[in-house]
Amino acid sequence: MYHKGSVTLETPRLVLRKFCLKDVAISFKNWTSDDKVTEFLRWQTHKDIKATKSVIRKWIISYRKPNFYQWAIVLKDINEPIGTISGFDLCNKTSKVHIGYCIGSKWWNQGIMSEALAAVMKFFFEEVKVNKIESMHDPNNPNSGRVMKKCGMLYAGTLRQADYSNKGIVDACIYGLLARDYFKN
Repeated sequence: MYHKGSVTLETPRLVLRKFCLKDVAISFKNWTSDDKVTEFLRWQTHKDIKATKSVIRKWIISYRKPNFYQWAIVLKDINEPIGTISGFDLCNKTSKVHIGYCIGSKWWNQGIMSEALAAVMKFFFEEVKVNKIESMHDPNNPNSGRVMKKCGMLYAGTLRQADYSNKGIVDACIYGLLARDYFKN
């Protein structure tokens, strides 16, 4: 893999960029304080802006590492971050990255997350040269799986009681795509 860090990516409606401290208040307003967003996630809804500031500060420090991938999803129309998408659990031996994402509920079902995921997948396959991208979701959150399918990921199976979220221990539907299959299309 050829790590490049969280470089700015652009799509027709979005700019994916690094977070900065000026994003704290709007991130809190747009998604980190939204109970709908965190229902199926591992992190708790932020009850105050201090929690959001703490997380974003950690990300800003981590941008120094070339293998740290955390983007603010900025909607061009309003020029505000409305969510986040990240690459993590990188494995150099298998050349694999796991992608996770969330977006404020106000922007659900508009194709925004699919647009962001497609851009990040392109970056990881074409620039970082990963061999495999994977992602997973709780079966009770099928919209997340639809985003993965829309971006060409293939369903690999459901691991029983293999993950945790704010719901407790949950099953995990796994999706993935290999570089050879990405480049065929």
